[in-house]
Amino acid sequence: MALQISATNPEHPALLLELPWDLPLEEWPEEYLVPLPRGISRHVVRYSRAGDEVIAVKELAERPAQREYGLLRDLDRIGIPAVDPLAVVTGRTGADGAPLESVLITRHLGGSMPYRSMFETTMRPATMHRLMDALAVLLVRLHLAGFAWGDCSLSNTLFRRDAGAYAAYLVDAETGDLHPQLSSGQREYDLDLARVNISGELLDLEASGALHPSVDPIEFGMEICARYRGLWDELTRTSVYPAGKHHYIERRIRRLNDLGFDVAEMQIEHASNGDTVTFVPKVVDAGHHQRQLLRLTGLDAEENQARRLLNDLESWMATQDDYAPGDPLGARPEVLAHRWVREVFRPTVRAVPPELRGSMDPAEIYHQLLEHRWYMSERAQHDIGIETAVEDYIANILPKARKTLQPTAD
Repeated sequence: MALQISATNPEHPALLLELPWDLPLEEWPEEYLVPLPRGISRHVVRYSRAGDEVIAVKELAERPAQREYGLLRDLDRIGIPAVDPLAVVTGRTGADGAPLESVLITRHLGGSMPYRSMFETTMRPATMHRLMDALAVLLVRLHLAGFAWGDCSLSNTLFRRDAGAYAAYLVDAETGDLHPQLSSGQREYDLDLARVNISGELLDLEASGALHPSVDPIEFGMEICARYRGLWDELTRTSVYPAGKHHYIERRIRRLNDLGFDVAEMQIEHASNGDTVTFVPKVVDAGHHQRQLLRLTGLDAEENQARRLLNDLESWMATQDDYAPGDPLGARPEVLAHRWVREVFRPTVRAVPPELRGSMDPAEIYHQLLEHRWYMSERAQHDIGIETAVEDYIANILPKARKTLQPTAD
């Protein structure tokens, strides 16, 4: 069987042909590899380059490779945080003519970290709680979309910094299934697997001495269940309000927005006696602040980053002379937003030397600068200004953090 490359981008096959497909991944020469830390995988995984992109190459049988490739494309289509599928390579043979396993190729998720890399220095319990929050949000998003993961674990997840929190990405869809809707039993099965897997992974870390002594692996495994159920209930429960209290519905929608979800459709029913109103969010889609920031500015950020940037944008807009909400003669929000990007966001980010940025993307850099400005202003009891904050951040914060901010990988 001849070598075949099925790719999402017509430019990728030509770039991928330069890689040594006649060798098992374990035998690839160093010249083809990118030295990035890898998480635990049941398959051989290597990082390489295809043109300007860093790619992850995973060796597995043809059928599961094609299946996972299709599932990752489906997840990308419906907007679920997961690694981007680039290609499947089949028909590989060694120099002796013996068949080699197929490979699945995904795009390296810039700034991401496998959980074991995050535990190279003992992680504080507060940071671990944020990881559980991120993983719970990912699992809820998958279940709302009808995706049964089948192997939810820390090992199958990548984490990226997101404005003081973390965003979780699915990295292994091999055991998953996409359905129109999941039953309660399917969701609970996934959740129980997550509990067992996470507890087991943390027990391994405990045995190696990499776990904080105050962390109980079993309790943290249970924590994912509690956080998942709390979020699922907030997103899907039916609310009954007194008739005429329409602001209660608005408050519920705002609470969902604050969690990073957008109500795309809702069902409202009035009781026959007219005393109560029943409200059910029918379709809940994730990324409310992300979409709002993208629409206004063209900036693509994580959810928490987007929320923080929007807050800064709104504060800045209020200082502009042509800002007049509701006035047809005032500047449109989109115009002001692009002015903010041009005059505030980009110059501020560019003030940070590239060699000090590590794995932080522009949105995370700007968030960090806003945080530093707030802390400095609190100490000074007055607003110190973004320029002063940038200077102090570069001089006193980034040099100390360079080691932890170095580029990391899945």
